[in-house]
Amino acid sequence: MSALLTQEPALADVQPQTPVRRPSGSRRGWTGRPGFLVYGLLAAFLLGSAFPLYWSFIVASHKPSVSQDRVPPLLPGGNLFANIERVIDTIPFWKALGNSIVVSSAVTLSVVVFSTLAGFAFAKLKFKGRNGLMGFVIATMAVPTQLGVIPLFMVMAKFGWAGSLSAVIVPAMVSAFGVFWMRQYLVDAIPDELIEAARMDGCSTLRVFWHVCAPAARPAAGMLGLFTFMQTWTDFLWPLVVLNPESPTLQVALNQLQSGYYVDYSLVLAGAVMATLPIFFVFLVAGRQLVAGIMQGAVKG
Repeated sequence: MSALLTQEPALADVQPQTPVRRPSGSRRGWTGRPGFLVYGLLAAFLLGSAFPLYWSFIVASHKPSVSQDRVPPLLPGGNLFANIERVIDTIPFWKALGNSIVVSSAVTLSVVVFSTLAGFAFAKLKFKGRNGLMGFVIATMAVPTQLGVIPLFMVMAKFGWAGSLSAVIVPAMVSAFGVFWMRQYLVDAIPDELIEAARMDGCSTLRVFWHVCAPAARPAAGMLGLFTFMQTWTDFLWPLVVLNPESPTLQVALNQLQSGYYVDYSLVLAGAVMATLPIFFVFLVAGRQLVAGIMQGAVKG
């Protein structure tokens, strides 16, 4: 009985501890929920980015005299399809559209394949001069494109490719940025132990690339393909130099809508709207892969 009496105070002292709540104002760092300022900035950037597209659509749907009005319209007009018909009648639109699709698709496919191969070699294969070659590839990104137009045109003319789509596709089949992009992604995306395990199972280098590297590089390859397609689709200088006026790409053909003394902005912007629609379609198709690549690159561990 005395033993129980001596243990009672010890049992009475054991009280459940309640967690100490800190005031919400004392929290430091990011709370995980954006505030009004963040949403306001995002809305402002969204409106600023979308307004040129909206204004192009507004002008393209009105008569040519709309650009001379003192009070510009803010609502679409009823002449969009009439202006589109004028664009098709003025330039070889369908041929230029087909050329742009062929050039952009071929360049995108080749850049993704060759850049992934080169990025895998620089990231996971050990050979002499690897760092020096990678530095040389990065250094070529500092050379302006305009500096190589004349020598490149001389080479294309010597090959007999001047005036054909091969002169636009072949020089752009691989890019320094694509190699650098895929190399930086594959360095952390593929553990060295996984490659060693594949080699122990009897895989050659190509099989390691196809079965190990290609699935892991899919998000980065999707982003690279989207960026390459957009850049090739909007390229103007080199196709203007090397292609014939009878077989241009879409961006070069749209340049023919402008005259020397008078510019019909309804006609020009109608062509710009038509040239932008394929980019929207490609972005919608590749949007999920783009978001997946961003999230996979942002989340570590």
